[in-house]
Amino acid sequence: MPSGSSQLRVAFGRLPWSERTRLSTVLKREVVGGILLLLAATIALIWANTPWRNSYFDFGAISVGPHWFDLHLSLAQWAAEGLLAIFFFVAGLELKRELVVGSLRKPSDALLPVAAAVGGMVLPALLYLSLTWSYSSARNGWGIPIATDIAFALAVLALVGRGLPPALRAFLLTLAVVDDLVAIVIIAIFYSKTLEPKWLLAALLLVVCYVGLQRLRVRRAVIYVPLALALWGCVHASGVHATVAGVVLGLATRVVRDAGEERSPAERLEERIRPISAGIAVPIFAFFAAGVTVVGISISAVIADPVSRGIGLGLVVGKCLGIFLTTYVVVRFTRAKLGEGLNWLDIFGVSLIAGIGFTVALLIAQLSFALGTAQATDAKIAIFAGSLCAALLAATVLGRRARAYRVLALTEDIDRNGDGIGDVYQDGVDSAGVQDA
Repeated sequence: MPSGSSQLRVAFGRLPWSERTRLSTVLKREVVGGILLLLAATIALIWANTPWRNSYFDFGAISVGPHWFDLHLSLAQWAAEGLLAIFFFVAGLELKRELVVGSLRKPSDALLPVAAAVGGMVLPALLYLSLTWSYSSARNGWGIPIATDIAFALAVLALVGRGLPPALRAFLLTLAVVDDLVAIVIIAIFYSKTLEPKWLLAALLLVVCYVGLQRLRVRRAVIYVPLALALWGCVHASGVHATVAGVVLGLATRVVRDAGEERSPAERLEERIRPISAGIAVPIFAFFAAGVTVVGISISAVIADPVSRGIGLGLVVGKCLGIFLTTYVVVRFTRAKLGEGLNWLDIFGVSLIAGIGFTVALLIAQLSFALGTAQATDAKIAIFAGSLCAALLAATVLGRRARAYRVLALTEDIDRNGDGIGDVYQDGVDSAGVQDA
């Protein structure tokens, strides 16, 4: 391949073999988590619409825990602030890895997914505010349609885009991780309670201790687990949403391997905790957050509510156009070309999938509107409807390209010597393609 200034940049080129292998492992776990998430949400929806619906809401309202640190919380609150901290810890680990040793370590490689993520968050927020600006009680929900639910999105992708090239899957995964980070920053800044400086200072000191232990190469869980729990408690008591503690710990974890070290602490923790996050933490949160009673509700009233319109259009239209248009501008600006066999319809389909919002959207909806209010109910309905619509549209778009994806997959999977590595990664072809523009 030509070198120097004449080298043509490729957007969504072939991934290195090691990255493709790792991506395959991550996606399998997330897909299983997405199925469990869907199952938990379905159970909650069914229960919340039966004659025994009150028992569902009473169950979530059961309070447990000590009164000190303000930890006497309902089961629903424990799921939202406790279990989701695990989810955001894994997101923090993933982002740290991408920034230090992954696809975001070079500014030129990071430009496309980061810009697309930002575009896919700004446009939905602006669209929501444009529809709700005249209603002061509705404006606070502007953060609801900004984030992509990676578990649901990858579960849908497994069904409708089986042959989708790994580079596009990696793009969606990276975009969703950046989404999660920005979302947690938004939660910390705009959706936190009155701050308590003493607890914030205590949390900061614990983070410093954690970083120091990482630098000293301490590996004993008996030290880290109490420290992490104490940090979570201090962040919760400070008035900042407790899930922020998860992201901070993830970003503070070492990801670079020492000489002779088989895996870094971040790799070990991600391998152990990702299944807990995807298979337990997120589904339980979904169970407590997804239950909404639609029996007896006027659909016309829901559609007329600016909250539901803003969320629905934000997820389906704002998210898709924000990502697609930003990606188009960046690729054209950097004078890149799409990877072999891809066209802009593929990018549009992936942009639609990114409109599937659930976990973080439900969390921000809980923080935006009081439980039991009409706006809270309409917000949940809009999240479900918008996510379903985005999934169906993505299935339609990507389904038209299924044959092309199969051809691409067969080309990359040819393994004549039977060593488990595709021949295109060994026959003198650049195994990395050229990383995303």
